[in-house]
Amino acid sequence: MSIEERSTIVFATGIGRIKEEKPKAERPQGDGVVRIQLKRMGGGKMLSVVTGVPLDEEPLKDLARALKQKCGVGGSVKDFNIEIQGDKRNILKAELEKRGFSVKLSGG
Repeated sequence: MSIEERSTIVFATGIGRIKEEKPKAERPQGDGVVRIQLKRMGGGKMLSVVTGVPLDEEPLKDLARALKQKCGVGGSVKDFNIEIQGDKRNILKAELEKRGFSVKLSGG
């Protein structure tokens, strides 16, 4: 394999920096049931992870924002999963059921 085959152009004089287009992540297909599980992080911290929400990226971020406000904690959206700090499974379950989702607690 020659050096031309292994290299990628990152800058061109007339154009400037060249960025590669990354494929946009697609929402995984689920079975219609939203699952909430508890995940242990380093240092004894807990994380409630909500998976299987049948929403696209922007509505999912809006839902995550509302859930974080309801629980009074921080969190984020990663790979179409909502991560909420702490063991907030019961609050999340009640709020998601109120919004019309079918919810199950999963894991230990």
